[in-house]
Amino acid sequence: MSFTLIADSGSTKTEWCLLDEKKAKKLTTGGINPYFITETECLDMLQRELKLGKAKDDISEVYFYSAGVKAPQNQKTMTSILKQHLGIKDVFVHTDMLGASRATCKQEKGVTAILGTGSNSCFYDGSKITKQHPSLGYILGDEGSGTAMGRKVLQHFFYQTFDGDLHEAFINKYGNDLPGVLHKVYKEPLANRYLASFTEFLTDHRGHYMIENIIEDTLLEFFTKNLLKYRESWKYPIHFVGSVAFEFKDVLLSVIDQYGLSVGSIVKSPIDGLKTYHQSLK
Repeated sequence: MSFTLIADSGSTKTEWCLLDEKKAKKLTTGGINPYFITETECLDMLQRELKLGKAKDDISEVYFYSAGVKAPQNQKTMTSILKQHLGIKDVFVHTDMLGASRATCKQEKGVTAILGTGSNSCFYDGSKITKQHPSLGYILGDEGSGTAMGRKVLQHFFYQTFDGDLHEAFINKYGNDLPGVLHKVYKEPLANRYLASFTEFLTDHRGHYMIENIIEDTLLEFFTKNLLKYRESWKYPIHFVGSVAFEFKDVLLSVIDQYGLSVGSIVKSPIDGLKTYHQSLK
């Protein structure tokens, strides 16, 4: 018996699926993004968290879809890490954007957007990505993402934009430690994950007009700076993948309706779609 190992990796977590012809087993580890994790840290984490058991010896191929691997050197590094850890030669490392497109569009044309800790978008012609805006990361880009939303939450609090109730609610949940926040953002690793964690405050206070404004404004920025620049957005369905897209689906659908666009699927994770995609190739 041989297995195919599929992974979808973001900055926060990696979802794995171990496939044979009859069944699939899912596992989860920490996020693997070459921009935020070293080779040694990655190997250590895989050793600790990726529990494949006896099936590890029967894996024949790996398809690893990840953020941060568009750069050839990062792709090469991830390929080397996986070959070293799993001891197999057939390792295929692709971008998370291609993974999201294969998971949602399958063999059809469509626009795909990732809205999770970070954000990205592309046009997929049914087999490959033919158009894609550059991903500028959480400092220069990531519009519409959890990182962008978390940044707005912190701005609203520390600039004292929140009304009294929200201001108090923030203090009760997180405290009022500006030096501590600045240290985590500017001095500690994985600042993007830290910023994105503040989307929980938005979820906790849905219905308040200030919260709804943050969500809508952040998503609108993603549309104006990314999706609306694809001519194909007006012709083909737009598919969304990621925790932010799924959590704030109602606002997302409202924005889509405002622009008169066609929505495809909105899924939290692409792993099930990737499972179906790869099973169809067998």
